[in-house]
Amino acid sequence: MSKKRILVVDDEPDFVMLVKKYLEKAGFQVEMAFNGVEALEKVHANPPDGMVLDVMMPEKDGYEVCAELKGDEKYADIPIVLLTAVADHVSSTRYSHFDGISMKADDYLPKPASAEDICESVKSLVD
Repeated sequence: MSKKRILVVDDEPDFVMLVKKYLEKAGFQVEMAFNGVEALEKVHANPPDGMVLDVMMPEKDGYEVCAELKGDEKYADIPIVLLTAVADHVSSTRYSHFDGISMKADDYLPKPASAEDICESVKSLVD
């Protein structure tokens, strides 16, 4: 059986590498993208089985990417774990827990989420 492919999207390369290492150890094949535009290009070229998507990124943020994918029936079924460094108690920004849920993300983890937590979330959504 082929491994499930997960696209990890974050503008912090060190974080992407850490998550990649954990997901590979858990048996996933991992692709990487470092901004929302690159993520969408990769999804359109070869849709992954799941995504780990940072919210705050240059060019196109995670909310925009999530909204675009969930709004397109061709990609709406791809499970998305949204990650954000913004605290729940900051309600004055557009980056809040509520927004993550309203974006129809399949899971939502505050940063700093551990690579283990991210891995568990991906496993529960993709397996």
